Amino acid sequence: MTTADAIVLAGGRASRMGGVDKPAIIIGGRSMLDAALAAVAPCAQTVVVGPHRPELDVRIAQVREVPPGSGPVAAVGAGLRALGPTAAPLVVVLAADLPFLSQTTVTELIRRGTESGADAVFAADESGRPQYLIGVWRRTALAEALARLDSLINQPMKALIPADTITVAMPGIADCDTEEQVRSARMAWDAVGGPRPAPAAAVPATPLLLDEARDSLRTNISRLTEYRAELASVRGATLAAPLTAVGALPRFDVSAMDGYAVAGDGPWRLRRDIGFAGGRRPVGLLPGEAVRIATGAHVPDGTTRVLRDEYARLENDEMLYQHEDSPLRNDIRRRGEDRAPGDLVAPEGTPVTAGLISAAASVEVTESMVRGPVRARIIMTGDEIRSTGPLQTGQTRDSIGPILPDVLSWYGIRAIDRVHLRDTPHGFDEVLGAADACDLLIIVGATGGGAADQLRGAIARAQARILVHRLKLRPGGSAVVAELSSGTTILGLPGNPFAALAILMALSPAVVEGRTGGHPRRPLIGPLRNASAISGPVTRIVPARLAPYGGWLGDPQIRTTHLGGLVDRDGLVVVPAEAADDDLVEFLPLHA
Repeated sequence: MTTADAIVLAGGRASRMGGVDKPAIIIGGRSMLDAALAAVAPCAQTVVVGPHRPELDVRIAQVREVPPGSGPVAAVGAGLRALGPTAAPLVVVLAADLPFLSQTTVTELIRRGTESGADAVFAADESGRPQYLIGVWRRTALAEALARLDSLINQPMKALIPADTITVAMPGIADCDTEEQVRSARMAWDAVGGPRPAPAAAVPATPLLLDEARDSLRTNISRLTEYRAELASVRGATLAAPLTAVGALPRFDVSAMDGYAVAGDGPWRLRRDIGFAGGRRPVGLLPGEAVRIATGAHVPDGTTRVLRDEYARLENDEMLYQHEDSPLRNDIRRRGEDRAPGDLVAPEGTPVTAGLISAAASVEVTESMVRGPVRARIIMTGDEIRSTGPLQTGQTRDSIGPILPDVLSWYGIRAIDRVHLRDTPHGFDEVLGAADACDLLIIVGATGGGAADQLRGAIARAQARILVHRLKLRPGGSAVVAELSSGTTILGLPGNPFAALAILMALSPAVVEGRTGGHPRRPLIGPLRNASAISGPVTRIVPARLAPYGGWLGDPQIRTTHLGGLVDRDGLVVVPAEAADDDLVEFLPLHA
């Protein structure tokens, strides 16, 4: 194995497990990082990419990707640079979350790489899916793939994959991304006294109540990587760190009103110069002097107060008096009165909105650490759906796809594209396999259990982690939410337009909060005046309009095959099971 060097990715952040140091987790009496290092022990050089670990052998180089947490491609680039120009012809790239990986597996991958001459050889799991963080590369091919990218930051591993690759089914490549997988791995070790692949986690099949589903998404979904960005360019993102003031607000003492800056007790002799906002500051006042000043202007030195216009009386354009019946006020806004340097403007988890951008700019802050905004790809499914052109026999118009980007924008989600997926045997597998280019994959249709509903089977084949199996809700109970190994969230919506929209509006905030670490939105709560005419044995979502004297009136009858029922409606209401008139319900507005 002296023909190979090794790069071990040990970033240490496990977002699905609350941010613990994942490579340091002990399974079978050793850390997962130690397992990875043992697997590559015969390599000529080894570089560990991640936070510095003083306990490692001094012969192991340690580096950090820049910026920290900027993804596996940036980490691979940092590791390859650390190997230097004398690196071996082959480079092993390995993640440090593989407790069952053995030196035999790595040796076999290197043998295949040497004999085949391929640019890269990757291990595949039992389903045949390649694992791009268990592979062997030709060093020159890896360097060329990195050089082709404009930026290495937050790139998926698929951005590096060359055309000339080989995939080899290998044992012992189960990773540990969740607490449940860690427990399963430890049980496997304890049961047999040695490494065995961890059993797959059981998929929860019980439909969840809406609030249970939201809680699951907020707490169990993977966080996006944080990065520094100009706030004005990432509206819809979430602060990944507290935002504090750099400058004072106001920056200096300013006039709060149009009037006169005066020094001492009146009357005052009026000078001819004038203070304007943004203009030159008037020279200092002497006792008994006054100067005309506009709102926002820097008050001159010596000013004791600002006398607003309505309290002032000017005689002969020279002498200034205060009206005898006017109150004694000082209309000066003092430096730092609103914000002092270091004051908290917004805590971590605050959405980046127009208000936040403005508040930050006012204290000289234009950028911050953020997560998001969430980038979504929309997949419309079914041969019967047609977006443009004349309808053929058996076809129907796509009446929801065109509006989804606007609806997503209400929740700060950016739609990067919208495509139509035809009914083919492997269409969903291909869509899920290419999903790492987005944060959220929204699939409309094929969520049920019918002959044409293939999404759940594709999710199972992709070994995605199920977050919401079904909902105890009408309409839209067939909705499914899962997470791929790449971190992409799958939101499967029913094919009926109203059901799809209702689920999207009900779950999107929780998806965004889970992915970005945002604070839960405050729900809009009020009385449903006619709840008894709408409620049933399970929770329902129905169109509603504002009632004349507050609260809402819901529609007892709805049509799910189109959105015509939303014309002249103000939003949707979530009606609990067996609700009574005037019970408090949640309102989902039909706008941002």
